[in-house]
Amino acid sequence: MFRCSVPAATLALGLIAAAAPAVAQNLPYGPNVTNEQAHKLVGAAIAEARKQGFTMAVAVVDTAGTLVVYDKLDNTQTGSALVAQDKAVSAALFKRPTKAFQDVVASGPAGARVLSLRGANAVEGGLPIVVDGKIIGAIGVSGGTSDQDGIVAKAGLDALAPK
Repeated sequence: MFRCSVPAATLALGLIAAAAPAVAQNLPYGPNVTNEQAHKLVGAAIAEARKQGFTMAVAVVDTAGTLVVYDKLDNTQTGSALVAQDKAVSAALFKRPTKAFQDVVASGPAGARVLSLRGANAVEGGLPIVVDGKIIGAIGVSGGTSDQDGIVAKAGLDALAPK
């Protein structure tokens, strides 16, 4: 059984806080993403993946990390289904993009402590969904490189941006 001591967990969370954008981590949770919003996010992300020629899986979860909507393009690698969900859950529960974890891990040996945080996904492609200054869920994308996943996740979020 693995145990993470309180000082190690505190250090890991401190490293994340230092590397993560302040925008997401201090925002309160709001009402959960609606089914309509989730479908809009997933539709925009899938459209961007098609446009780019990527095979991707896209998941949207609520603030508790519960799956709301999932879709994928044909021929997407099977493992991407769970990874997309994991990225969304991580972004929702930790109130930050998964790229923040990726950057901390890449910073050096001390950053590897992040990998012991339950539910933390250290690969770009998970983004909190923020509406009216509150986190209402998160989107997760998997199937390409981490940069490609991030591009497609952002395209999904842009679908909810005020015009």
